[in-house]
Amino acid sequence: MESKLYRLPTEVRGMTSLDKDAFTQDITVPALRVPTGVLNKVVKCLRKSTIQRPGLPRVVQDKDENSGCRLVLLDPRRVTSASSFSEDEAEALRSFGVTEELHYYELKLTYDNLKTEEVLEAVLPQGQDVTSGFSRVGHIAHMNLRDHQLPHKNVIGQVIMDKNPGITCVVNKINIIDSTYRNFKMEVLAGEENMVAKVKENGVTYEFDFSRVYWNSRLSTEHQRVVQLVKRGDTVFDVFAGVGPFAIPAARLGANICANDLNPESYKWLQYNCKLNKVEGQVRTFNLDGRAFIQGPLKQELHVLLKGDTSVHIVMNLPALALEFLDAFRGLLQQEPPCDQNLPIVHCYGFSKEDDPEADMVRRASLSLGFPLEEKCSVHFVRNVAPNKDMMCVKFTLPKEVLFCSNEECKETADEPASKRQKCEDSPHSA
Repeated sequence: MESKLYRLPTEVRGMTSLDKDAFTQDITVPALRVPTGVLNKVVKCLRKSTIQRPGLPRVVQDKDENSGCRLVLLDPRRVTSASSFSEDEAEALRSFGVTEELHYYELKLTYDNLKTEEVLEAVLPQGQDVTSGFSRVGHIAHMNLRDHQLPHKNVIGQVIMDKNPGITCVVNKINIIDSTYRNFKMEVLAGEENMVAKVKENGVTYEFDFSRVYWNSRLSTEHQRVVQLVKRGDTVFDVFAGVGPFAIPAARLGANICANDLNPESYKWLQYNCKLNKVEGQVRTFNLDGRAFIQGPLKQELHVLLKGDTSVHIVMNLPALALEFLDAFRGLLQQEPPCDQNLPIVHCYGFSKEDDPEADMVRRASLSLGFPLEEKCSVHFVRNVAPNKDMMCVKFTLPKEVLFCSNEECKETADEPASKRQKCEDSPHSA
């Protein structure tokens, strides 16, 4: 008997407002009659062949209530005849005294029994990409829909919310992150319009207004990687700190932190999260432009720290722009005597669309610093942001030739590569 399990009603195609009742249908699935005494053993040995549907049972009552048997429902994609069972399954059934004769059972399949992909494949235009993936930020599901999916955006949002427990709001990004404050406009596709999210990353809790600050759940591993390089007593200058994913865990490890962000909302939530995680005594916060932070608070602290014996880390996680801020270090301490020891370690992020992103990052960082970093730095691949676009982190010790250069020396190095530097600064900003 041919199963109708995955033949959803054609009238749901093109749906722009979700009608859950339209997905309801009667289906027929294969089944085995199994004595109750061996029921658990049979279900266990047939775990790959039994039906696996949300809200549907794998075992149901036999029509003959006095038979001492139950019906084990099978997946019609895997089992179409008695010969569909693997050798191991068939041998196990024989050992339990269960015949391989198939019976058929009728049940009602509803919207609640369907998986996300099945619903969306049935609704969206045939042959088009189906989007079921999203980034989760607390109770918010964040999607990036394509143009052909937009007419069905409210259906997509409702399905995502229905099928993912704990999601109470689904949003779609409607422009790229290119504003001063690194946030993006979004529209609510389904659920409540509560944008204040609470998330936990690497054991640290953060709260923030997702619509007004930058947060990327995919950077959890990168945050942890850099924080693990910091030791108790070290000092970290976080130039573009956001809501604190580098600063707060580093402070919890015993580091001293100066954290800055230009966005007033990020600054507000950074302070809030420091208190939330009880590290406000170890984190000094600033609401400045990155260049002003480097040439102000960072400069004031750095000349003292260079005389100590603990490491100094400078984190610059603004990948669309951070490389362009490296020239702020030129001659930063020109009035101080040059120092060879305890020079700060810079972790600077950038995007690259080049065939050799590592070489591209080194080249652009060198141009901005006015100092060649080839063979004096390392480059770490963070993640693929889009086709042919990678996020990278270049790590290097800030050269004394940059930090202590005089005005004349800095001007010479700045002027020489100007034409090349312009090319690198013309790269598009993106998220």
